[in-house]
Amino acid sequence: MKQIAVVALGLVWLGASVSAAELWLGAATTDITPDRPVALDGQFNTRISRKVETPLTASAVAIEAREGGRATDQAVLVSLDIVAIRPPVLTAVRERLREKVPELDPRKLVLTATHTHTAPVTETGKYLIPTNNVMQPPEYVAFLADRVAGMIAQAWNSRQPGGVSWALGSAAIAHNRRALYASGKATMYGSISSNEFRGLENGEDHALQTLFFWKRDGQPLAACIHVPCPAQEVEHLNAINADYWHPARLRLRAALTNDLIILGWPGAGGDVSPHRMLRKAAEDRMLKLRGLTAVEDIGRRIAAEAADLFALARRDVQTNPAFAHRVAELELPVRRVTEQEVEDARKQIAKLKASGDTGRRGNWYQATVDRFQTQDQHPTWPTEIHVVRLGDIVIATNPFELFHEYGDQIQGRSRALQTIVVQLTASSSGYLPTQRAVEGGGYSAVVQSSKVGPTGGQLLVDRTVELINSLWTAKP
Repeated sequence: MKQIAVVALGLVWLGASVSAAELWLGAATTDITPDRPVALDGQFNTRISRKVETPLTASAVAIEAREGGRATDQAVLVSLDIVAIRPPVLTAVRERLREKVPELDPRKLVLTATHTHTAPVTETGKYLIPTNNVMQPPEYVAFLADRVAGMIAQAWNSRQPGGVSWALGSAAIAHNRRALYASGKATMYGSISSNEFRGLENGEDHALQTLFFWKRDGQPLAACIHVPCPAQEVEHLNAINADYWHPARLRLRAALTNDLIILGWPGAGGDVSPHRMLRKAAEDRMLKLRGLTAVEDIGRRIAAEAADLFALARRDVQTNPAFAHRVAELELPVRRVTEQEVEDARKQIAKLKASGDTGRRGNWYQATVDRFQTQDQHPTWPTEIHVVRLGDIVIATNPFELFHEYGDQIQGRSRALQTIVVQLTASSSGYLPTQRAVEGGGYSAVVQSSKVGPTGGQLLVDRTVELINSLWTAKP
């Protein structure tokens, strides 16, 4: 706890030494598909699942570093096909881990959501959910936590000496989704055929970063695949669906080995998505020529590049890399709600009530009113971040839908050879927009969308970079 408090003040283990360690690795996967209809998370309207189109998956890699036969550090990396790591999920999984794997520090657990919008709601009060034959959020959270904790225990208990390797490639999947107009205003998924359209608000990232784990006999154990984009191509369905990660896993396992455990990681992508903004008609024509849906084509792109990188990465497997896992609890300044914003929110609530709207939008605006009333008493937002060094690379996490410019800053300023910025970890904290986006307005950048604003975003970048670079005593 003393280290965490120090990090919050910005004094981050300066000059900390990181030594080489023997890696002990384990991995496991489990099905987290509900066996009954559920309310689906990620949209303003209540959707109840009518069928299961693809299974939902959770996968884990357990890492223990040893020196001279003595355990020195640990990390458990978990990817889940859900929209976000809501507080009930994080709490429940960590509580069960204390029972199942007492030697594992629950704070060294990194839960990451792929951000599929066709997975169960995990928090009460957000939606008006029918109770007849519909699994309620607390029921699903209990089911999920039992499955995930059991999977982590399996991964942890199966660890053995192994190795790690990494590789960098590219795949065009992420597209900036904020259309910018002559007025200076921006709209998520806005029209690009308008005479007022001036371009997309910011850039995008097409890197595909991979991390491969290997058994002691040289056979592959698991792969972490990082795409700088959330998995939300089929986000409006009334069905359970893991989005593009399902076809990606199927194709990659077919190309490599059927028992490969695959973790999907979303990169900084609060202002990007897999939905195509430019050349959409031409892209649709290519899908027809290939005989694929959009989600299948994204899976094809991920699997093809990852399979190519796999062949390169296995040439450089490291069994004794430098290893360190740091956890920090930052206190970021909240984005303050202005009097005008709270007045506008109250007007919207009144309109929704008058129209009989029972969706989540009313709660969205009400949360802004509530924040206005308590922001002086709660001026900061607790933010858990993780930094994991593995040899020359580093994994840096955050709980936001982080606008990609912040990810660029972290990568640019990091001393690591390869920096993997993973969003939607820990306890879900909403969008984190840039100042330019706030000025443009629109969903994802308005105050209702974000608990932390650009000031907190820059502090998050600075503290993350400081923590990363403390793990290197000199530039590599």
